[in-house]
Amino acid sequence: MQLSAAPYEERLTAPRSWWLISFLVGVSMALVLLPFGTLPMLGGLAGGTAVAAVAASSYGSIRIRVVGDSLIAGEAKIPVAALGEAEVLDAEEARAWRTHKADTRAFMLLRAYIPTALRVEVTDPEDPTPYLYLSTREPERLAEALRVAKGA
Repeated sequence: MQLSAAPYEERLTAPRSWWLISFLVGVSMALVLLPFGTLPMLGGLAGGTAVAAVAASSYGSIRIRVVGDSLIAGEAKIPVAALGEAEVLDAEEARAWRTHKADTRAFMLLRAYIPTALRVEVTDPEDPTPYLYLSTREPERLAEALRVAKGA
């Protein structure tokens, strides 16, 4: 199987406000280290900001891709042949599937800062996972990419 260019690719980046929070974590570290002098304070500012920024960046580096005949969501790789219907979820419906409608056996690639999602049934009888819940900013495009990959 030759992998071609991905017909769908999305990176679930963290919101801009998280970068401000990263800086504020650095400021907090600087204030904690202020009694020890200027150099430790500056080290706390730089170190605290860097650690918080790395955490925000790694949390926001998750990707969803449809490549060839596979859906790659984070570290999960699922053949599209094992997937059933895709349901586009608006903000309200996505919240319901994250809370009271959720099944504990489901695969959830969840990012609370992304209001919309796609729910895809898993039709593989060997797989106990009933569905995939994928936070996405473009659920219609992802659903279409899955339909195209299935038909190919």
